[in-house]
Amino acid sequence: MRMTRRMSFRSSITTLAGAAVAAALVLASPAPLRAEETLSLGLPAIPPVFVTVQAFVAQQQKLFEKYGVKVTLRQFDSGANAARATIAGDVDFAISPTPLVVNMISNANAELVGIYGYVNPDWLLGSMDPNKKCEDIKGQPVGVDSEGGARSIALNQLIRSCGLTAKDTQQVAMSSNVGTAMASGQLNWGVLHIDDVPIIERHAKKKVNVIVDINKVAAISHYMTVVTTREKAEKKRDALARALAAMIEATAFMYDPKNLDAVAKAAAPTGRDADEAKASMKMYSEMEFWPRQGLGLPEKNINEIIETQKRVGGIRPNATPVTYQRYADPKIYQEAMKLVGGGKTN
Repeated sequence: MRMTRRMSFRSSITTLAGAAVAAALVLASPAPLRAEETLSLGLPAIPPVFVTVQAFVAQQQKLFEKYGVKVTLRQFDSGANAARATIAGDVDFAISPTPLVVNMISNANAELVGIYGYVNPDWLLGSMDPNKKCEDIKGQPVGVDSEGGARSIALNQLIRSCGLTAKDTQQVAMSSNVGTAMASGQLNWGVLHIDDVPIIERHAKKKVNVIVDINKVAAISHYMTVVTTREKAEKKRDALARALAAMIEATAFMYDPKNLDAVAKAAAPTGRDADEAKASMKMYSEMEFWPRQGLGLPEKNINEIIETQKRVGGIRPNATPVTYQRYADPKIYQEAMKLVGGGKTN
């Protein structure tokens, strides 16, 4: 009897000790990793324009995963619709034309805010007729993405140099297929990206007459802004910072010449084959298309866009133009740079 009780006592001690050890192990074990956060990014045009290669590289090189976020890339027929989808909550953030975003906030107090940007536009006004001049576009069909879209807004800026506005033309909505239409002879006039030109010339077997370069008529300008809503800039700040960190790291990857083949492969959704993508990368690298440092939303450039949109009527006369402080939120970029490992914040 005594032996049985002694053994029972010893078993109880062993059980209690085991429970204590187990409890200690639970307390000492690291907290479980949080679930990967999910975001959706709206991309401009179908097929998407070349600026989006940064996002495709971040996806293919698993940089979003590296920073603990899953990003779904969604294509829209224009940057305008990508911005509207952001407001509607269909996507969490988008790459959209800066003049368009300026107009949306100024005219309708759209709940958008810029968190990152691409300074240097590459818009050209081109014609397949070598004898045409800027003023000859009056009354003519001209290829744009959509009326009121990025190419349409650029058209307004481009032909101000010859005293015209987009309303003086017949705008033909082509998403990002303007170059294809010009190469096939469907259109004589179009608003183009610089990398459209060699592709048109190769397929059409004739030169494109570049009539106006945006950088010749607007020395200070701005191209695209990564936008989200003001609400999501607060509620999803951490996830957005992680996604932006991945895109910033993708930029460094893209500018490294040894990665050119991988970048060309990632660019496939833009409709460029490998050789075309490599040629495009050369042109865009030379103009620092993707910012190497900084937020990419310089105050003087955004203010110039605001003033330009007031002059050309993009901002309605009775509207209150957006201020730079309302337009740009640098905090997400600053948090992204802490993840990446430092950098300038202006």
